[in-house]
Amino acid sequence: MAPKIFLTRRLPEPAMRLLSAHCEVDLWDDAERPAPREALLRGAAGAAGLLTLLTDRVDAELLDAAPDLKVVANMAVGYDNIDVPACSARGVVVTNTPGVLTETTADLAWALMLAAARRIVEGQKLIEAGGWGPWHPMQMVGVDVYGASLGVVGAGRIGAAVLRRASGFGMELRYHNRNASPELEAATGALYRSLDELLVECQFVVVTLPLTPETRGLFGAREFGLMRDDAVFVNVARGPIVREAELVESLRAGRPRAAGIDVFEREPIGPDHPLLALPNCVAVPHIGSASVATRTRMATLAAENLVAVLAGRPPLTPVHAVG
Repeated sequence: MAPKIFLTRRLPEPAMRLLSAHCEVDLWDDAERPAPREALLRGAAGAAGLLTLLTDRVDAELLDAAPDLKVVANMAVGYDNIDVPACSARGVVVTNTPGVLTETTADLAWALMLAAARRIVEGQKLIEAGGWGPWHPMQMVGVDVYGASLGVVGAGRIGAAVLRRASGFGMELRYHNRNASPELEAATGALYRSLDELLVECQFVVVTLPLTPETRGLFGAREFGLMRDDAVFVNVARGPIVREAELVESLRAGRPRAAGIDVFEREPIGPDHPLLALPNCVAVPHIGSASVATRTRMATLAAENLVAVLAGRPPLTPVHAVG
C-alpha cells in the first residue's frame, strides 16, 4: 500500500503529481487559511509523512499524535516552526528547501532597497492622493544607491547573493557573520566587520540571518541608534530578529531614514499595523520567495524529500536525517 501523507496546503501541480504517484494524499485544501491546529493533529495521525509550511507548528504534541510519522518536509529554508530535537528523539527525518529560493529572495532585498531609498511607494501614494504639484528642486528626494556602502548581516547563500548583485552599483561592501568567510571576500570584495562597526559604516543594511535563540531580537533601539542618519534598513530574513516596536519608534525619529520590511514578528499583519502608517517604510507580505518558478521548485523539492525518505532513500536536503 502507498504510504499515507498529509499536506497542509495544495501545492503547485508538479509537486502534487509526484506525491500522488507515490503516496495516498490527504490534503487541507483551503488556499486562504492555514490548517487549524485540530486539522493538523487529525491529519498527522496515521500519516507517515507531513509536508508543512512555516505556519504549521510541529512539536512534541503533534509528534505524540503521529506515531507512524517518518518524515516532515518543510517547504521553506527556515524551520523554526519545527521542534527538530523532538523529531530527532522520535526518529523523524526533517527536511527543508535551501538553495532554490536564494536568488529570488536576493532580488526582493534589492527591490526593497531601491524602493525605500527612492521613496517609490510614497511617490505612488502621493499621486493617488492628488498631491503631486509643480516640480521643485527637493521634491521627493531620496538617497542614491549607486556608490553607497552596503552591509549584509548574515553571509549565507542569500546574503552572498545580495552582495554579488552590488557589483553593478559600485558599492563599498561589508558583511557580518558568526565567522569571517575568505571565500566570500574573494568572490565579492566585501570586508568583514563586527555588527556595531557595520551599522556605523554602512548606508544600506540588509538582514539575511536565520532565526535562532541568538538572533531573536538582535535589532532594536540600540542598533538602530548606531546607524547613519541616511541609513536604509532591509529585513528579508525573519520578523522576530527585529524588535518591531523599537523599529517603529526609530523610523519615526528618522534613524534609520527608511526601511524595507518583508517579514514581521507576527504574521499576517493587518492594515492597522504601525509600520504601515510610516511614509518611510515599504512593507510587503513575506514574498521573498514569491516567483512562480521558485515556489514551484520549493514545493517539488519538498515533495522529492518526502518521497525519498518514505522509499528508504536519503533525503536531498536534510535538516536532520536519522542514522
